[in-house]
Amino acid sequence: MSSPRKLTPQEEARLAQVRKNFEERRRVTQSLEGIGTRIGVYSGKGGVGKTTVATNLAVTLANQDKDVALFDCDIDCPNVTRVLRITEGPAQNGQKLIPPTRFGVKVMSMAFFQENEDEAIVWRGPMIHNAINQFLQSTEWGNPDYMIVDLPPGTSDAPLTVMQTLNLDGFIIVTTPHELAVLDAKRSINMIKKMNLNVFGVIENLSGGVFGTGGGQALAEEMNLPFLGSIKMRSEYTNSKHPASLESKSIDAEFTAITEELKSQIIASKP
Repeated sequence: MSSPRKLTPQEEARLAQVRKNFEERRRVTQSLEGIGTRIGVYSGKGGVGKTTVATNLAVTLANQDKDVALFDCDIDCPNVTRVLRITEGPAQNGQKLIPPTRFGVKVMSMAFFQENEDEAIVWRGPMIHNAINQFLQSTEWGNPDYMIVDLPPGTSDAPLTVMQTLNLDGFIIVTTPHELAVLDAKRSINMIKKMNLNVFGVIENLSGGVFGTGGGQALAEEMNLPFLGSIKMRSEYTNSKHPASLESKSIDAEFTAITEELKSQIIASKP
């Protein structure tokens, strides 16, 4: 009986990488196994209010007595901590990081590890992948009902890395009514569909005023997706101390209606 063929150095390196990737996925899966529903908040371009939607959505769910985690995966430009006015970083318990809580929401963000808030984070894809994996493996998430994930905008390597790593249950697409924002949102939806992932629905942000109305709903109808609701432009979003949903009954009503529609879509998406 002949002995097994000896692997070449290249084959050994590939096999080692496969084992490493498998082990990473196993640890990530273990870290996230206590989370109920993982929801990606995503947009085709920056500046449409994705982070504003993600933070207010998380706070609204927390006010409904839900256990909520908010994961800021926009590695290049992390803004969740600024919106929520979090100044204290995560605590440490052994090798695990305990995310701080603000307005009832547990938060983890790359911003906690920046020396200066205004420094530029210039990373290529593999570094982003490693950072996200490290966050997922080292954070003690507990057992939240929902994890809201604020994704990087666009359709390039950064959002692709998040989608492949987190195994999200579905996505919320954020757009303004403006035709260019709608076009970019359509591109992001097509990217999700190419990966055979689920879209819970579309939200139209900054509705009314100079941007007009109706672009988000028209997009949802064209792409055969649920329309979760619209969020009007209001002066309360300029408040620097609290999320706008805590400052305005009208804004709270908008986000409450969106969360109820979102919950319906989550239930409908389950087998």
